[in-house]
Parts: sequence; structure tokens; C-alpha cells
Amino acid sequence: MSLTVLSRKEKEKVIHRLLVQAPPGEFVNAFDDLCLLIRDEKLMHAQGECAGHQHCKKYSVPLCIDGNPVLLSHHNVVGGNRFFDHQSKLSFKFDLLQNQLKDIQSHGIIRNETEYLRTAVLCALKLYVNDHYPAGNCNVLRKSVKGKEFLIACIEDHSYELQDSWNGLWKSKWIFQINPFLTQVTGRIFVQAHYYKYVNLHIKISKDLKESLEVVNQAQLALSFARLVEDQENRFQAAVLEELQELSNEALRKILRRDLPVTRTHIDWQRILSDLNLVMYPKLGYVIYSRSVLCNWII
Repeated sequence: MSLTVLSRKEKEKVIHRLLVQAPPGEFVNAFDDLCLLIRDEKLMHAQGECAGHQHCKKYSVPLCIDGNPVLLSHHNVVGGNRFFDHQSKLSFKFDLLQNQLKDIQSHGIIRNETEYLRTAVLCALKLYVNDHYPAGNCNVLRKSVKGKEFLIACIEDHSYELQDSWNGLWKSKWIFQINPFLTQVTGRIFVQAHYYKYVNLHIKISKDLKESLEVVNQAQLALSFARLVEDQENRFQAAVLEELQELSNEALRKILRRDLPVTRTHIDWQRILSDLNLVMYPKLGYVIYSRSVLCNWII
């Protein structure tokens, strides 16, 4: 069905669905392409603002405020499509299409033991990220749920190479409760890549983890936490690289080959595989893509 015969509400749903499906680093491109089809500036702006907010939360879009990195996520949303930054103590809206902060307001925080621990954990995590990622960002947030205090650590690194038709994102999230003697850390590592020069190839990889940490004091907890993150991400990367080595070119051909639906001729897989070997698996600090326990190949 053509978009020209859809009602306005139906158009909104279609536009929103297409925008939220945009891979990391490609939201603005997807928006611009849809604008050429829809030709309704007011409608596109409204849907772009809403979908852009979701995109930021989903992919931990990084910003810089007062020289400090800020990662947007659903953990630092404070309502009304606003985000909050613990370092600058500011709340704001973020326009992804314009890459611009809007409606900036001061937002106080309570200085207590949890805040001092948050700062210590952030310092330890920064040392790890600076040592392992070429352009990585990290944030540590605090959240209170039913009277219980939690710290949420987020890591992000990416490489968006639109001119070479590939984009990749690595992010991880680690949460633990502030307990006096022992705390459980739950983590999730997520990797997504999109290659679209000769084929439309999406790779999504994720892994969930649970580990325990002894709590002696703030300094010990911060260092132990950073070591735990480093160890788990090292293990994850090593496992993925091992899988990639076992995935021979011949195996990859068997996974991907199919007849083209229109011409009924075979794709030149040898050329594609040669190109994939060159650009699909670069190291972005900790390999940004193709590490996997869960891997979806979509052609």
C-alpha cells in the first residue's frame, strides 16, 4: 500500500516504525531519506523527535557537556523526554536531528555516601575504558528503587563509516546494589554492526552476565568492579574471535548464498567475502562487532 493513501495516524505509525529500526549511526540518514518520500515537514519533525529520543536511549548516544562525556540511556531519563547528567548536574532535552541540547536546567543531587562511591567507580572505570577503547565513553549513574540504592555503569564505543558503507557499535551496562558486605553485579554486553556495500548484512550480538563482588570499602569496590568488567569483556571478545576463526569462508558461503529474487542469478560471493575480510572485522578497541553468543545474520 502506498503511503499516499494512508491516513495521518497510519503514516505516523509507519514513519515511527521505520525510524526506530534505524541502526546505530544511521538515524539522520534514515530520517532524510524518509523526508524525500513523505514531503510533510511538520509530520516528519514530530515523529523524528519522538523516535530520536528512543534511538538515543536504545544505543547510548554519547554527548559532551562541560568537557565530560555523557551517555544517554533510559536510566538517566527524568521524565518529559528529558535526560539528566550527574557530572554537570543538568537536565536537558536532546535533539538528535540537530545534534543539540535544548531546554537546559539545573538539577540538584544529594551528596551522600552513594554519590561518593559513584565518583570512585567512575574514576576506576575511566582508567579501564581509556586503556582498552580508542574512543570509548563511560558513565556511572545512581538510582533509587523502593528505597534501595543502585549504581549503573555504561560503556560505549563506536565507529560509523558511512563512506565505506558500514557502522558498528559496542556498548555494555553493569548494575549493582549498594550493600554492606556482598553485592551482585548484573551485566549485559551488546554489539551491533551493519554492512551494506554489496549486501544488507546486520549482526547483533549480546550476552548477559551475573557475578558477585565482596564489599570492603569504596576504593576496593571501585577497583574490583573495574577489574570484573575488564575480565568479562576480555572473555567475551576472546570467545567471539575464536568463533570467527572457526567460521571459514566456505561456511560463510553456505550460510549466506541464495538466488537473487529478480534476476535469478548467483551473487558474486567471492568478491563480497574478500571485501568482508577487509572491512567487516576491524578492531575498535574491544572488537566492535562480530563477537558472539547470539548472532543474527540477515540478508
